[in-house]
Amino acid sequence: MSPIKKDTFEITAQTLALVATATSYGKVLTEVIETGARHELPVHPSRLVDEACRYFASSLPGRLAGTKQVAGFTHKPPIVISQSMGIYFFPTISPKRKDCSWISHSHIRSFDSLDGYQTTIEFTNGSSIVVPVSPGMIANQIQRTAQFRFLLENRIKHSSLYTAEQIAEPFA
Repeated sequence: MSPIKKDTFEITAQTLALVATATSYGKVLTEVIETGARHELPVHPSRLVDEACRYFASSLPGRLAGTKQVAGFTHKPPIVISQSMGIYFFPTISPKRKDCSWISHSHIRSFDSLDGYQTTIEFTNGSSIVVPVSPGMIANQIQRTAQFRFLLENRIKHSSLYTAEQIAEPFA
């Protein structure tokens, strides 16, 4: 399936991955992979992630800071775009780099080494992508995202246990 060019895009629960692709003249584009379609956008993946975070009243830097506060992850941290919709993504390399791809945690079926330095990721809809990182790194990112999800969801579940005095205490 060849990508279709689009001008607008919104990350949803059906978004599988945002894959950075370099053009012959050095610009980074995004191949958006969704459960039923693939299309290309003329911006780098982290910009799309930032726009999605802003749609849900945050930003990519804010989500990265939140991940650090919740789970302590500082390098290649996974993020939540929408906790209520279960939209969690992890980066393949530093999110500061324009060639960083983002993978949806919820849609990974399996992954396998292509040559030790590249990994094929198969999604729940049967489609797949190849990313230029090791399978060990993908395994680590999947595990870290699962841990972050657990910690965040547990925190939200138990947040109703705090009283107004306990919340105000650090500000007194």
